[in-house]
Amino acid sequence: MATFYLSAFADEAGGGIKEQIDALKSHGMTHLEPRGLDEGNISLYTVEQAKELKKILDENEIKISAIGSHYGKIKITENFEEHYENFKNCVEVAKILGTKRIRMFSFYFSENEKYEDYKDKVFKRVEKMCDYALENGIYCCHENEKGIYGDNAERCYELLSTFKGKLKGVFDPANFIQCGVDILPAFELLKDYIDYLHIKDCVYSDGSIRPAGLGDGKIPELLKRFDEVKNGDTFLTLEPHLKVFDGLKDLEEEGGTADKLKDDFTYKTNRDAFDAAATALKNCLEKAKIVENTVIR
Repeated sequence: MATFYLSAFADEAGGGIKEQIDALKSHGMTHLEPRGLDEGNISLYTVEQAKELKKILDENEIKISAIGSHYGKIKITENFEEHYENFKNCVEVAKILGTKRIRMFSFYFSENEKYEDYKDKVFKRVEKMCDYALENGIYCCHENEKGIYGDNAERCYELLSTFKGKLKGVFDPANFIQCGVDILPAFELLKDYIDYLHIKDCVYSDGSIRPAGLGDGKIPELLKRFDEVKNGDTFLTLEPHLKVFDGLKDLEEEGGTADKLKDDFTYKTNRDAFDAAATALKNCLEKAKIVENTVIR
């Protein structure tokens, strides 16, 4: 049985760290997976910027679950060396922020490029990042993403099993759905390698994002199965990705439109979208009957 801690990409609630912390606290979340911040993307934070961020987080009793980095999010044909040098700095940032995890990817492909033609290059790059991170006490955590080498369950399994002990898995059900992957069989294939879950739901019909439990991601069942195979502390990281319509206020005055957009999971503000996603996650925890082993402050 797992002990779940709730984390989030809180930049979807607000761009500044104070807004993000407020959103986390309002839902009893103890951790943040930083991405967009006051000084830009966490992937390019300097050591000094990381130290300042750590002070603010400590003052508010918020911890970091993982660095929500963009490493591995370049084309496989692009130059890797500068990307790798920046990654090494991100490892230092992770150490300062007190996390042992950096979320990463396995490189984008164009439509005319075949995965098998570049497999060796993908694996060499991934291993190079994993080795450097591990030398510094940090794990690379691979997220499945549409358009990268690890966009389906089989190629994720290739990566995770090849680099077992070096590379951990982040299971994102919505990203799998957008690639036409069946969620529960994918989980069964990858379950021994999954370190934590992204909570993001989606529908097969058009790939649009939904609050957790309202799409085809089978989120309550996924949570239940993860609890059955996972021992010790782990994270459920909320990634809302819900639509925000800035012109909603004007349209509301015309009458009727607001209700239509609400049904379409479109929200007035980023914070409204984040709150809806957080509430949906808690509903899924209830359905999965794992609230008792979830830390909510």
